[in-house]
Amino acid sequence: MLPVIAIVGRPNVGKSTLFNSLTRTRNALVADLPGLTRDRQYGLGQRGPQPYMVVDTGGLTDDDEGLAGMVQQQARRAIEEADAILLLVDGRAGLTAMDEEIASQLRRAGKPLHLVVNKGEHRDPDLLSADFHALGLEYLHVIAAVHNEGVETLMAAVLAALPAVGAADEKDESEGPQDVIKLAVIGRPNVGKSTLVNRLLGEERMLACDLPGTTRDSVAVPFERNGQRYQLIDTAGVRRRARISETLEKFSVIKALQAIEQAHVTVLVLDAQQGISDQDASLLGLILDRGRALTLAVNKWDHLDADTRARIKSELDRRLTFIDFAKIHFISALHGTGVGELLGSVREAYAAATRKLSTPELTRILEAALTAHQPPLVHGHSIKLRYAHQGGQNPPMIIIHGNRIDHVPESYRRYLAGFFRKRLDLWGTPIRIEFRGGENPYKPTPTLGRPKPKNDGWRKPGR
Repeated sequence: MLPVIAIVGRPNVGKSTLFNSLTRTRNALVADLPGLTRDRQYGLGQRGPQPYMVVDTGGLTDDDEGLAGMVQQQARRAIEEADAILLLVDGRAGLTAMDEEIASQLRRAGKPLHLVVNKGEHRDPDLLSADFHALGLEYLHVIAAVHNEGVETLMAAVLAALPAVGAADEKDESEGPQDVIKLAVIGRPNVGKSTLVNRLLGEERMLACDLPGTTRDSVAVPFERNGQRYQLIDTAGVRRRARISETLEKFSVIKALQAIEQAHVTVLVLDAQQGISDQDASLLGLILDRGRALTLAVNKWDHLDADTRARIKSELDRRLTFIDFAKIHFISALHGTGVGELLGSVREAYAAATRKLSTPELTRILEAALTAHQPPLVHGHSIKLRYAHQGGQNPPMIIIHGNRIDHVPESYRRYLAGFFRKRLDLWGTPIRIEFRGGENPYKPTPTLGRPKPKNDGWRKPGR
């Protein structure tokens, strides 16, 4: 599991700026899922030695009524979910009574607590942090989030103070067999996700149902089908905000993000009778952002008439053009119809996502793509793409070297990805294309040693 870091503090201390720095994004709202309070935001990032998950919260005040009270409640939930807490304060404003009150509340949480003094650019860190030592916190850091100053050092210290989160899983992966497919089943409640999980496991089983008032967690269950081993990662469903009962259910987006992060392949379960919702589109965006292989399962397909089936297929074709690489299966989890074919696509997607690609083969395909369709001219000059090689797996990354690569349009990048997909038969996984420039082979090499005289011994006639 990735470590979860929560950012809390009073308003206007730079929490969203730090969030954007930690996630390397420009927009703090990186997980805009229906059912989330707008003041609680989630993101994945890596600054320092390992990746992590970060939660941004609204500014804390002493007002517990109305919208401010909802902000307090969301912040408390983020603190409950976190492995470590960053208390962000404003170094320019100095220590305030509200900072002292928040620090007192956070101490009672019993989580590793780091005091982060922000807005420290062009200032002496010792002088800036002098007042804040009165809070008596063990960890104190001075940063300038807007300039990314001190952020990597901060995260290195935060992660070093945590237990080795996920170390056991990494050890198991390195020492255990490599042919176990980690499969995450994602979807809204009441789409038949639990029924599909039970069908895959071959038994009725209560999945991720804790006591009332606790977060429904994700669980990992091993199973085997037709000689292939899997590890099923099941998560709670995504509900619309109006349908969430605070006392009976807490859905944490963190669990869905962690399941997607852990998985090799994700199966998004849709309800054939409800179509594609905003929640489904948001989950698809998260899956694509992480580059995970994907298979779609349209459930409750039985007992639908021909006209309804045609209408649903037309809607899927219209709204899912951005994931044309993913195979769609129309299933009945209750009766088991189509579930076997679904696992076949899962295996195919896993094989495509983890396939090793040779440089000569990729370069030959690149040459064929250029022959079929050249990139557009840039100010009368052509873009030169010379050779390609593999840069990573899950998802497959193809690195293409050439000149004037900054001018390659996005439409041509999509063309190349589609061309490689068809030639390599890579279905079920996104493909990432990265361009890299190279040294100009015709650029003169600087002369080593003492430079030669300009005339090189030649004299003008008559002198």
